[in-house]
Amino acid sequence: MNRLAKKTAIVTGAAGGMGAATARLFVAEGANVVLTDVLDAQGEALAAELGGTALFQRHDVADEADWQRVLSATLARFGGVDILVNNAGILMMKGLLDTSKQDFERVLGINLTGTFLGIKAVAPKMIERGAGSIINISSVDGLKGSNAVSAYSASKWGMRGLTKVSAMELSPRGIRVNSIHPGGIATPMTTRAGQTPQMAEATRKFYKTFPLGRVGQPEEVARVSVFLASDDASYMTGAEIAVDGGMSIGPYYMTQPGAPVIS
Repeated sequence: MNRLAKKTAIVTGAAGGMGAATARLFVAEGANVVLTDVLDAQGEALAAELGGTALFQRHDVADEADWQRVLSATLARFGGVDILVNNAGILMMKGLLDTSKQDFERVLGINLTGTFLGIKAVAPKMIERGAGSIINISSVDGLKGSNAVSAYSASKWGMRGLTKVSAMELSPRGIRVNSIHPGGIATPMTTRAGQTPQMAEATRKFYKTFPLGRVGQPEEVARVSVFLASDDASYMTGAEIAVDGGMSIGPYYMTQPGAPVIS
């Protein structure tokens, strides 16, 4: 449909999962895409698959100088930047009292500080062009609380707040800033290696307690990113969109009327 024709996007964490799905859809919609990640082999392979409209850059999102290097490479290859998708992130599951200061700061450094640094690096170039779209990939855990994700949830709530502030300050300068809040998505980050059949069955039943009753796919999040990046979302800024199968609504009271039958 070429909704992103003549636009250039930077997508972080693009070597796999939601980032890779987003890069593929952006290219299909006519965009140039700079894929960034710390996974060199996967990132280079995806860029080669996508062809001349894609460029891979190794990138530590928590490093301010690395952001400037990625931005310079983007400008040199494509001449500008119109879209930023802050997708890179890590998930750590530990009890609150078992989470060390180092653990906590590492998660915030990548998920939250990395998002801040990306906005700060890219926004001035968007302002020069008079328009832009920044999409921050938060989480359903940025909308609610859960056990075992103190650092992750804090980082994703922080991204939600940063999105609001950024929208307030940047929208008058032509830049729309919105956040997406995925629920359980089938990505390498959320799929535990070596999961036993018993664990897999427990996970399947867990998702059945929410309205859509299943795990989401990376493309289902990527399609929302395409929408927010395009002119179809021209009157949206500061919005938070849950792509979570209803997880943020909450689980059913399974013994009461209206709950699904889990088989």
